Amino acid sequence: MARIENGRQSIDTRSIRTISSSHTHIDDESSFGSDSELNGFVSERHTDKYGFIGGAQKYSEESAQDVPPEVLRQREVKWLDMLGHWDKWMVKRHDKVRLRCQKGIPPALRGRAWLYLSGGKVKREQNQGKFQELDSEAGDPKWLDVIEKDLHRQFPFHEMFVSRGGHGQQDLFRVLKAYTLYRPEEGYCQAQAPIAAVLLMNMPAEDAFWVLVQICEKYLPGYYSPGLEAIQLDGEILYALLRRVCPLAYRHLEKHKMDPILYMTEWFMCAFSRTLPWASVLRVWDMFLCDGVKIIFRVGLVLLKCMLGSREKLKACQGQYETMELLRALEPRYMQEGFLAREIVEVPVSARDIEREHHSQLKRWKKNRGELNFKSPPRMHGARVIMLAEPPRPPPHSAPPHRAPPHRAPPHPAPPHPAPPHSAPPLPATPLAQPEPPLPPTAEPLPTPGPDPSQPQQTPPIEPPLAAKESLLQRSTHSLSSTEQDTYL
Repeated sequence: MARIENGRQSIDTRSIRTISSSHTHIDDESSFGSDSELNGFVSERHTDKYGFIGGAQKYSEESAQDVPPEVLRQREVKWLDMLGHWDKWMVKRHDKVRLRCQKGIPPALRGRAWLYLSGGKVKREQNQGKFQELDSEAGDPKWLDVIEKDLHRQFPFHEMFVSRGGHGQQDLFRVLKAYTLYRPEEGYCQAQAPIAAVLLMNMPAEDAFWVLVQICEKYLPGYYSPGLEAIQLDGEILYALLRRVCPLAYRHLEKHKMDPILYMTEWFMCAFSRTLPWASVLRVWDMFLCDGVKIIFRVGLVLLKCMLGSREKLKACQGQYETMELLRALEPRYMQEGFLAREIVEVPVSARDIEREHHSQLKRWKKNRGELNFKSPPRMHGARVIMLAEPPRPPPHSAPPHRAPPHRAPPHPAPPHPAPPHSAPPLPATPLAQPEPPLPPTAEPLPTPGPDPSQPQQTPPIEPPLAAKESLLQRSTHSLSSTEQDTYL
């Protein structure tokens, strides 16, 4: 990799291709998974609450933050209200949504919340039947062979993926194959497999596919494209931000000429799913899908600061090898869910900081290397930006809802009430749609019998009274303005 920051030893482009397996072939000894992880070979069948067998996820339950059952129930009620009025919450009370994501999404609603946060729900509705169409296609044999080699490496001790050819591996294959057909110019990157696997642990295959699309196109654009230029740029951004957040760690890495790509590739490309205990992975993803890539940067900065931010720790790191070993063996206390969540919130790095540094590093890249080979779409920083950029719209070819013609009487008419002489015409069936015009007179009468002409004509059923509508609106507004009593972080 060409030198971008002064004083650092440049890395040959071939080294980053070795790390990423060059997109076209996967090294069997890759750090993303190895054949030594014998799929399905476990000493016992006991699973923890996350589905990992035999304690395979070390520190997972020890690092999890205990939430009292009554608090969890209150959170579920609040999330159900938010999901039921999602657009209103995202527009008017996004700060409250962010706060609740920081506290952790209730497990029972996590998959649905991730689908809404990422914009995957809107994407799915705008592309109805697309996943089924891609799923039925054969796929490119070049990518299918590579994907099949990776299936047994993704969380092999999780109950979903423990069996070769089991439903978890089948769904993982379907999602990854569908993406290679959806974006043939990108194909498949090895780091997409753990991302898709995490999603499948929380939602069905079709939903997982659309959230994966949103992550690859909106949250981390260019990360999985040929050449991996976007991840290299973000490595330089992380390095520049570290200089401000923890100068001691920055000077140590600068002294030993450690390129960021050496230690942050797996962190960022897998969104820490292969680095942190599972409770912390889920908490980080809750915040990541709400606030965007700045959460990934903050986690990286927290880990670097904790592991390299004191002179006592640096005494044991006299070279590049020792520093890499230290960063590979992160201390459990720094990965504990509650500690990590508090530290992430406190890191003074915003989306604006990341964009400003991105422009700076991009100029430096063009000066040293020229134009980027793969132009990725602009990055979107979080759920609200994505929603405003792609507002929900009705799917194509959707028929309008059927409504009875306004001149017809209800099947069981109530006793007539004579209207006053200057009464207003009947209200339309819904205030948002224009009322249908009355049917033109026809030569033949309608086949259905009508009411007695001597009786007054009945009006069609109308909406609930205005008072009832105002009551519903007041309830929704009250839920938006409710004060938080839950302080668990």
